Amino acid sequence: MSTILIVDDDDQLRRSFRKLLTEEGYTVESAASGEAAVQKVQKQAPDLVILDMRLPGQSGIESFRVIHGFEPKLPIIIMTAYGTTENAIEATKLGAFDYVLKPFEVPAMLTVIAQALEAGRFMRSPVDMGGGPDPASREAIIGRSRPMQEVYKAIGRVSPTDATVLIRGASGTGKELVARAIYTHSLRAERPFQVINCVAIPESLLESELFGYERGAFTGAAHRRLGKIEQANGGTVFLDEIGDMP
Repeated sequence: MSTILIVDDDDQLRRSFRKLLTEEGYTVESAASGEAAVQKVQKQAPDLVILDMRLPGQSGIESFRVIHGFEPKLPIIIMTAYGTTENAIEATKLGAFDYVLKPFEVPAMLTVIAQALEAGRFMRSPVDMGGGPDPASREAIIGRSRPMQEVYKAIGRVSPTDATVLIRGASGTGKELVARAIYTHSLRAERPFQVINCVAIPESLLESELFGYERGAFTGAAHRRLGKIEQANGGTVFLDEIGDMP
């Protein structure tokens, strides 16, 4: 069960957050100031911090710098009103997971929270790919640098969604590993993961490989053949080298 620390000087907001997140199955801690938040992070090691920019005493941006300084892999979501977006954007550039504007929509906030927690798991243990049904999904993504943490954040953002994802990078940089990581941590992880090498299949056969064909559809089609998309059956299809597809 993930622990979330809410940092805001608004008592009503903290109570509302506690009720909402508890009902969602999270453990919730709260703090009314930046100083108290720093102490709680040091003592209780939460999995996520939701931090307001306007705080009494130590400001939100100052509190972010302190927490991020000793816990760089701890995801932090910044909350801000319209008048303080500049600091929120600055915090995001410095490493905050994301920022949300007040007042926010509950479903959107819950989505960001789920994405941040997923990204946090990658940032803290990036070599742990989990135990998906495909043994290849257990291969490790290696790297703990700042740029790699941004990759883990991106994986965390898209894993809980049904979005179509374009993964770009030079040959050998691990695009398939990223695709498998997204799959392993998605709601489709128990379904198949199908890989199609788009440049290894002749143009004339690509449609049949993707979509299959029925018996008698053309000369030589003696039996029905399922395409990769149908074989995925609610899982994930990874189109490798799609940029070089005929």
